[in-house]
Amino acid sequence: MIRLSTNKNIFDDYFHSLSLPESPASLYEPISYILSIGGKKIRPKMVVAGCGLCGGNPKDALPAAAAVEMLHNFTLIHDDIMDNADKRRGLQTVHVKWNSSTAILSGDALFAQAFKQLLYYGADNRFSKDQYQALVSSFLNATQIVCEGQARDMDFESRQHVSIDEYLLMIEQKTAALLQSSFQMGAIIAGADEKSVEECGNIGLKAGIAFQIQDDLLDAIGDPEKFGKKCGGDIAEGKKTYLSILALQQASIDDKAVLQNVLASGATTSNEISDVIQLYHKYDVINQTKSEIDRLYGEAISSLMYFRESTFRDEINTLLNQLQNREN
Repeated sequence: MIRLSTNKNIFDDYFHSLSLPESPASLYEPISYILSIGGKKIRPKMVVAGCGLCGGNPKDALPAAAAVEMLHNFTLIHDDIMDNADKRRGLQTVHVKWNSSTAILSGDALFAQAFKQLLYYGADNRFSKDQYQALVSSFLNATQIVCEGQARDMDFESRQHVSIDEYLLMIEQKTAALLQSSFQMGAIIAGADEKSVEECGNIGLKAGIAFQIQDDLLDAIGDPEKFGKKCGGDIAEGKKTYLSILALQQASIDDKAVLQNVLASGATTSNEISDVIQLYHKYDVINQTKSEIDRLYGEAISSLMYFRESTFRDEINTLLNQLQNREN
């Protein structure tokens, strides 16, 4: 279980106190549904923690934290449509429970609700115009970058060859950018200087890239009961992952052909999945991936150590260690 205990209840209490319009129900019921089905809520907690880390009042960060959580769920609704996913957090996806048109429209309305949360900072004279502009800029830049990352991910589906650098850029945009923005927004709310905002962003960026590479690794070698799904799903779907790209770069001609055939087949047997994972071990891809994850989390912790000792720094450090050692 991944926890961030500092002021752990203030975001949940604030988020649950927010109300959506009741009508039309066809628009707002799907939003209430996606917001109610859980998730780790790492991103909003990073906004609150980033604010506290930089000496601000964590309660001031709650509207921005809610904006980030709404934005994240907006992306999930649309991602599930594009991926044709049936389940999200063990429950029906919005487009399956309702339909794709409803899901698209509800996702758009959820993005509007997210952006409206940021109006708080424009209306409160405790926050300068520069702070408000920086918050909006960080939020919108992250939104655009996430979309760019999703576009790259979709482009990869029709490409046989993707380089490690291309893949890292994609996950930096699709996954890490919002984590980066979350920490930055907390720092901005606290009135932090430019260097502190930069270091906060680096914590989220490095941890976000590591988080996605870790997902790739857990899909291949994780415990299915702890990871929450059958291992080898990415292989069965022919997805480009850090492990598959690294293996293709290093494999012999014959082993490369095996990898390409399995990944391109779209319908693999358990034996074929096992063969691919064995090749990952043969070319030391598993250990190389673990080393890269450790390196990235190490860089995140180095940026964290820029800040003076505090309860927030200790707990963010604990969070990063939990993420580094997670099994799901």
